[in-house]
Amino acid sequence: MSAPSTRRPATPAAPSPAGAPPGPAPAAPSAPVRRPAVDWRVSWAVLALIWGFSFLFIKVGTEAYAPLQVALGRMAFGTAVLAAAFAVKRERLPRGGRAWGHMAVAALLLNTLPFTLFAYAELTIPSTLAGICNATTPLWSMVLSVAALSDDKPTRQRVAGVGIGFVGVLTVLGAWQGFSGTDPAGTAMALGASASYAVGWIYVRRTLSGSGNSALSMSFSQLLLGTAQLAVLTPLFTSAPAAFPLWPTLSVVALGALGTGIAFLLQYGIVAEKGPTIATMVTYLIPVIATAAGVALLGERLTWNEPVGALVVLAGAALTQRRPAG
Repeated sequence: MSAPSTRRPATPAAPSPAGAPPGPAPAAPSAPVRRPAVDWRVSWAVLALIWGFSFLFIKVGTEAYAPLQVALGRMAFGTAVLAAAFAVKRERLPRGGRAWGHMAVAALLLNTLPFTLFAYAELTIPSTLAGICNATTPLWSMVLSVAALSDDKPTRQRVAGVGIGFVGVLTVLGAWQGFSGTDPAGTAMALGASASYAVGWIYVRRTLSGSGNSALSMSFSQLLLGTAQLAVLTPLFTSAPAAFPLWPTLSVVALGALGTGIAFLLQYGIVAEKGPTIATMVTYLIPVIATAAGVALLGERLTWNEPVGALVVLAGAALTQRRPAG
């Protein structure tokens, strides 16, 4: 559910289904331009709704299933959607053990770990708080990219954005009250999941850029590896479900098929048509929709500091993503 920086890397990178993949190579001048069947604004709005509701789906899913089972179901159903698209487009799997090794690490950082952490976090924190924590990913990206990528300079604007975002996080958590009303472990796991997205994207940019494979091929392979990772881990730490209640089961299916599968295809189309800047703007709507869904449908309590802090976090995140003038 998190998107990478809007700055396009010099060479295409393998995307996470939760991020903005680079657009395909431009067609030759003589190639006919096909008009999309659905207007990009509709796709953008649907994408925001899907990712915003993902935190509600996680919360409902964990009512009946262990967090690892929710994460595994999410990965499996998301992989099934991309497998269908992969087959229809007759794509080819990436070649070479080195590429598959890097994709396995990317799957761990961008899918297996954050999906599991968010599911564990929502055992003790509301879905609204998890959605707000997700919005800190650009802040983590900026801090980590300064240390890992030489092309990202710590400008005053970006440093100010991190500082503002940090103040927003403290506001969300009610620091002046001693963080009362929030579960420290659950909040730390949600923030850790957001940081994992940032680490994963830096890793992808450094190791998988310019691989020559399509975004769909790389993402399908990455999800396949993530599903395999969770398929090994889940039986070791959980027992098989005794029952399959309707709403939690439907929530896990929706989380995977919509939030991980369809969402990638929608964003890939938006990036191809309008570019990554427009596509990644959806990130700033996710906490708004997650909060509205949690309050309206789950009856979660909302105090003034959470929406105010979320706006401050988003303002700081926006500053870290702006390119310096000149």
